[in-house]
Amino acid sequence: MRQQQIHAAIRIVKREICRWPEPVVGVVAKESNCDPFPILISTLLSLRTKDKTTREAGDRLFALARTPATMLELPLKKVEQAIYPVGFYRTKAKSIHQICRRLIDEYGGKVPDSIDELLTLPGVGRKTANLVVTLGFGKPGICVDIHVHRISNRWGYIDTKTPEASEDALRRKLPKQYWIIYNDLLVPYGQNLCLPVSPRCSTCKLADMCDRVGVTKSR
Repeated sequence: MRQQQIHAAIRIVKREICRWPEPVVGVVAKESNCDPFPILISTLLSLRTKDKTTREAGDRLFALARTPATMLELPLKKVEQAIYPVGFYRTKAKSIHQICRRLIDEYGGKVPDSIDELLTLPGVGRKTANLVVTLGFGKPGICVDIHVHRISNRWGYIDTKTPEASEDALRRKLPKQYWIIYNDLLVPYGQNLCLPVSPRCSTCKLADMCDRVGVTKSR
C-alpha cells in the first residue's frame, strides 16, 4: 500500500466495520463520557481477554466502584471475584489496587494525561497508555495492538517486527488526522475480516491496495 492510498483505505475500513461490534473500550469511553478512569481500568482488563468477557467483568467491577478511592475500599479478593475470568485476573486485580493508590497519592485521584506518566503505573504498557490519552483526553496518540501491527504490515504500509516499532513507524508516516481512530478501525477489521490466519481476502474491499505481506493462505 502506497502512502497516497491510505486515505482511501481508511474510508473503506470506516464503511466496512459498521457491520461489526465496536471494540469494548470505545464503548466504555462513550458510555462514561470519556472518563479516563474507567477507560484505563477497562483497557487493563481487556489485555489478552475477549471483548465480551472484558465487558462483563467491567460491568461487575464498576457496579461496585467507579473511582480510585472507592476501588481501594474493595478487598483484593472482591476485585478478583468481580473481574474473573479475564486473563491474569489475580495480577490485574493487584495492578488495579496499586494504580488506584498511585492515583490518589500522586495525582489527587485523577488519571494523568501523558503517555510517559501513564507508563509508570503498574501493568500499563504503551497500548493502554495510548488508548487512555486518545479516548480519555482526546490527545494525539497511536494505540498499536496486535491487529494494528499485523494489518499495517500486511498492507505493506510499514515494515516492522514489533508493535513498539510499528508505533514509531506510524507516528512518522500515518497522517495525524487518523491517529486517534486508527486502532478502533483496525481492531474490528482484524477480528472479523483481516484475520491472523487465512484472512478473507476474496471479500476484502482493500484487495487491490494490499501487498498481502506474509499471507500464504487466504479465503
